[in-house]
This record gives sequence, C-alpha cells and structure tokens, in this order.
Amino acid sequence: RENFIHLCNPHLEKMKEDILYHFALGTGTHDFPTLFGDVKFVCVGGSPSRMKAFIAYIAEELGLGSPGCDYPNICAGTDRYAMYKVGPVLSVSHGMGIPSISIMLHELIKLLYHAKCSDITIIRIGTSGGIGLEPGSVVITRQSVDATFKPQLEQVVLGKTVIRSTNLDEQLAKELMQCSKEIGQFNTVIGNTMCTLDFYEGQGRLDGAICLYDEEEKLQYLKNAYESGVRNIEMESSVFAAMCNLSGVKAAVVCVTLLNRLEGDQITSSHDVLVEYQQRPQKLVGYFIKKSLRKV
Repeated sequence: RENFIHLCNPHLEKMKEDILYHFALGTGTHDFPTLFGDVKFVCVGGSPSRMKAFIAYIAEELGLGSPGCDYPNICAGTDRYAMYKVGPVLSVSHGMGIPSISIMLHELIKLLYHAKCSDITIIRIGTSGGIGLEPGSVVITRQSVDATFKPQLEQVVLGKTVIRSTNLDEQLAKELMQCSKEIGQFNTVIGNTMCTLDFYEGQGRLDGAICLYDEEEKLQYLKNAYESGVRNIEMESSVFAAMCNLSGVKAAVVCVTLLNRLEGDQITSSHDVLVEYQQRPQKLVGYFIKKSLRKV
C-alpha cells in the first residue's frame, strides 16, 4: 500500500465522522470515494480564480469539457478555499502563506485518504520572485529552504521545536524539466526555493512599511541566497514539501518568476505580461498531466 495516502495520525481511526471544516465537506455528509476516488493529479495554487482558470484549461487540454463550460466550486459552502474537479484532476486554492496552505493540506490529505486515492501526484503552481533569472522564467523546486538557506521546516508542536525535511521528489522534478524542454516555450530551471514567513522584510524588500536595513545589506543577502542555490522566493513551499513527505505523496513546486529581485522589489510588468507569465506553470503542468495520461 505504499502508493496510497497514509496518515500520520492514529486518532482519526477512532472518529465516527471526520468534518473537513474549511472545505465544508465531511465523511458523514459526502461520499468521498465516489466524489474523489478517481483523482490522480492535484494542483494547488494561491488564488481561487487562478485555480478555476486552471481546471478549465486542463479540461480543454484533456478533451473533457467544452469551451465556456462552467465548473462548480466543490467548496461553495465556505469562502476559505475553492476546489474544482474534472476527470482525474483536482484543482484547489490554498491562500497566501504557510498557515493558510497548511490548513488546506491537512484537509486535502485527509480527503484523498478517505477517498481511497492511490498513485497521487500533487503539484503547487504559483508565482514567485526570482533571483538571477529573467522575469518569466519557471523554477522547478529541488528543495525548499528557510530564510537561512537550510532545507527544513521548523515548527513548534506542543511547545517543542520540530524539524521536518523539505526535499521534493527528484524524479518528478526531472520529468517536469523534460516536459519543459519538449514544450520549448520558456526558460525553465531546477533550483532551490526559499520559503519565507513574510512578503516584505522576510524577503529583504526595501518598499514595505517597515525596513531597518539598507540596499547594500539587502543585495548581499540575496547574492548569498543565489550562491547557496536559491533561484526564487515564495511563501508556501516548505510546509507543502514537509506535509507531502510525511504523507507519502509525490510532490513538486512549479513557480514562475515575476521579477529579478537583484534588480528591484516592485513588480512593474504590465497586466497582460503578468497574465501570460502566470499561465506558464499551468502550461507545463498541463503538458505533464497529458503526457502521464498518454494524451501527448
């Protein structure tokens, strides 16, 4: 049963019903195996609208939907997260930052377990700030590192510090890289991703409401990050990697860079350019799913 989701929580077996509160779903009110048992690919991203756009895109790519078809939000009973499904693909929003994606992942992993899903691949698609890369480059994460460049998630549980690994599936990263080469439409690299607790000071920006360091200190920090192997910065990858590792799920992080942080802090590209950038992880992951299903 190694290819099935496994839960690191013996207490769940004693529960008569499991209520996934932030999804507005529960084992007592919904038939999880019927609703989700055929899921093989789960794609998660911050924005509900982006994940709805992704499910429409993948439906068309897989020939499972008609243009303009509307896909209902499975989590319509809550405004915390949005969830969409077509065929074997589930698309879920996770909000912004480690706390938000952590809550979502606890309930998503339990959902997949209750649905008796197997051979699951989970991929986070999103945006990020690049380091030493042209804007629009796509980064496939080798490992997520913290703000001190260590490949770990430090979490306090019952007052004690717990350290968890943030490595991601090496073979999956290579497969995604090969897919990008076959597409041949944009620059893609495999590198480390720095996961921070904040968008401003935590990422060394000079344009927040509070900043008590100078530009030289900022640039030296970012150069040190680059030299350690970091190629982009975002705010979710560490807990994503750690939780997928503990649950035995193949996982990857695929993020486009919206700017090169060595050249500035503010995103100045036009709306149309940013929209095209944001579609690049979707195209790459969509191609990967099609290839995995032998539809390329």
